[in-house]
Amino acid sequence: MKRETKLKTAERLADQFKAHDSFFLLEFNKMPVAQAGELRKLLRKNAYAFKVVKNRLALRALPATIPADVKPFFVRPSAIAFADHNPIELARILREFAAQAKTLTVKAGVVEGVFLPADRFADLSKLGSRRDLLSRFGFLLAYPLRKFQTTWQAPLSGFGRLLSQLKNQK
Repeated sequence: MKRETKLKTAERLADQFKAHDSFFLLEFNKMPVAQAGELRKLLRKNAYAFKVVKNRLALRALPATIPADVKPFFVRPSAIAFADHNPIELARILREFAAQAKTLTVKAGVVEGVFLPADRFADLSKLGSRRDLLSRFGFLLAYPLRKFQTTWQAPLSGFGRLLSQLKNQK
């Protein structure tokens, strides 16, 4: 590869790192071309990006904002799956494809600027969507207030029924 081509490739990769705050570093040892095409098509359909990279160029293109913990994982054949929206859904797609293909493994990742080791990837991919997690969080915040409201409402409604019965007796 010529030096100018390497520089252009590194610049394009640096632009992708800047545009996406989440990505997963993948190893695709002995993956057939047909499976790689299938993975690309699946990720493209869900608006994610997939790029096979040269490790030295990728290390050169990494911005300073990316955690340094990711750098040692740029060894052996590497590919990067970029997510600009919903990294949990990307993790779920990659997990399902890896279970089916048996040739794809996740080495590490960065999710919204935070380093994610491979052993935590399975936990991330089993989470619900962002919307689902926010709705659960909202319920957990509102539940004590709802219980507090019913606790205070019970004596007042009981007092109201008592007054109503007294009125009906007279």
